[in-house]
This record gives sequence, structure tokens and C-alpha cells, in this order.
Amino acid sequence: MKKLINDPEDVVSEAVAGMAVAHADLIRVETDPIFIVRADAPVAGKVGIVSGGGSGHEPMHGGLVGPGMLDAAVPGPVFTSPTPDPIVAATKAVDAGRGVLHIVKNYTGDVLNFETAADLAAAEDIEVRSVVVDDDVAVKDSLYTAGRRGVAGTVLVEKIAGAAADRGDDLDAVAAIATRVNAQVRSMGVALTACTVPHAGEPSFDLPDDEIEIGIGIHGEPGRARIPIEPADRIVDRLLEPILEDLPFESGDDVLLFVNGMGGTPLIELYIVYRRAAEVLAERGINVTRHLVGDYTTSLEMQGASITVLKLDDELTELWDAPVETAALRWGR
Repeated sequence: MKKLINDPEDVVSEAVAGMAVAHADLIRVETDPIFIVRADAPVAGKVGIVSGGGSGHEPMHGGLVGPGMLDAAVPGPVFTSPTPDPIVAATKAVDAGRGVLHIVKNYTGDVLNFETAADLAAAEDIEVRSVVVDDDVAVKDSLYTAGRRGVAGTVLVEKIAGAAADRGDDLDAVAAIATRVNAQVRSMGVALTACTVPHAGEPSFDLPDDEIEIGIGIHGEPGRARIPIEPADRIVDRLLEPILEDLPFESGDDVLLFVNGMGGTPLIELYIVYRRAAEVLAERGINVTRHLVGDYTTSLEMQGASITVLKLDDELTELWDAPVETAALRWGR
């Protein structure tokens, strides 16, 4: 294992310390317990938005804290859910009296710990709503979940909900927007290699050089099938078909097409994936009106990619286009 780390036990604390230095204009980092919060939080008159989960998926979630998106992010240990205490602390830090929305990826530990944190915050008279993201069409249940997993579609939920909060929507309205995005977004991924969790020191699963895992989770969970490696276009077809059938997406739909890198895939390959995905959507009469390409929901250094398609309407498009300023996503400001 070769990694740019000092001690495996210090990976998360040293990484967030680096973020604090690099983006001091946007965020501040609390260390006991650890969470990342907007530099100007709490923002008067605004619903707060908190997300989080195990580390190792950067820039999600800490890199998505800032105006127009998250007010705080709570990083757990690598691939391990944060405990309720830092979630409560982050919730209190961003509450400006209009309530707080928790955006939670559907993993059992995340869901349970955010639920506990919401109850503890409510006991301190903070109104909390929660939206659980479950956009992965690959499997119904997995090693970590009851129901579908929450994966890269979470980034789109966070961006659009963040824009709704920024325009002054109340807590129920922001939660409703986040719920609507989750209902209209679908994702599926592929792994070409495994990743290595720092404290484990060995690959999280075995994957021969001539095979790929279709429908992989972002923690290395098994997917739908392990098959011999194929040309990129055929892999894209395998990912897109279940996505498009699931909602279903139909001719005439306007969509946002998101090709996400898993951490170890060159951008040149992500654009090859995007090219084929856009081609397939055009063949089906589906209009790609917005796009995103890059590493946003990673799995450490795993080679692979995921494809996410979000059905857009006028309001969701307007909220996607709204200004955002975070370490990883910024436009319009």
C-alpha cells in the first residue's frame, strides 16, 4: 500500500485540518467533535443544511460546504458513519432559528445516527427534518443498507436543497425540494479496481485485472455482476439501461447528466463515458440540459465511475443554476 499519509489513525483529522487552511475564506473546522461548518454560520434567516457520512468520498461532503449548498458536514472515520454527537454539534452550529435539514445517504449507520442526532437536537428545541437519499438502482439491499444505497445523486440533492434554503424557503419547503430531487434521480456505478482503506492496509475486495464489478457501492460493496472488462461504450450501456428504465425516463424529458469519478479514474476516461451516455440519451429523445463531470463522490483511490441522471423541471433547473461557492463546486458568485 502506498499512500500520502502519516499515521492511518490521523487521516481524517489531518485532512480536515488541511481543508481549514486551504479554504479559510469558506469554512472553519471544529475539532472536538470534528465537523466542518460555513465560516459565516449560522446565517440569519436561513434554514441550515447538514450532511455527512464516512470519510473517503471527498469532496463529498466537506468540500460541498459553503454559500448555496451545505452549512455543515460531519465526517466520520473512513467508510464509517459519524456518531450522533458531532452531528448534534453541527446542527446547533448552523441553526439560526428556522430549523435544520439533515441530508442523509441511505446507509444503516448514517440513518440511525442522524435519527438519534435529530432527536437530541429536538430536545434542545431545534426543529429538524431529514431526507434520506437512495438513488442507486444497482441493488435493493446491500451489506450496509435496507433498501437502495445513497450515492452520487446526493451531490445533486445537496446543491438544489442548498439553493432553496438560500432563496429563503422555510424548512418544510426545503425538505420537500430535497425529497423531490431524490425521487427524480437515479445512479449506478462500476469499479475497475478496489480501494485500500488506510487502517486496513489491504484492498477492500479482490478484483482480477481482467474483470470489473457492475453496480458497485461506494464502499466496495458487491454490485449486480462481475464480468470480463469490456469497451467503455458497452459498460456505459450496462449502467444506463437500468437507470433509464427505473424511473422511467421518457422521450422529451429534460435531464441533468452527471458522470462521477470514483477517485482513481482520469478525467479523459470520464469524458469518454460522458460522450457515450449523452449519445444514448439523445438516441432516446432525452434532452441533456445540464451536466456535471468529475470526482465528486469518490471511493478513495478506486478506479471506476458512476452515472447519475436527474429529471429536471423549471424550478429544479433554476435552483441548480443558482450561485454556489464551495471548495469543489462553484459558479455564479
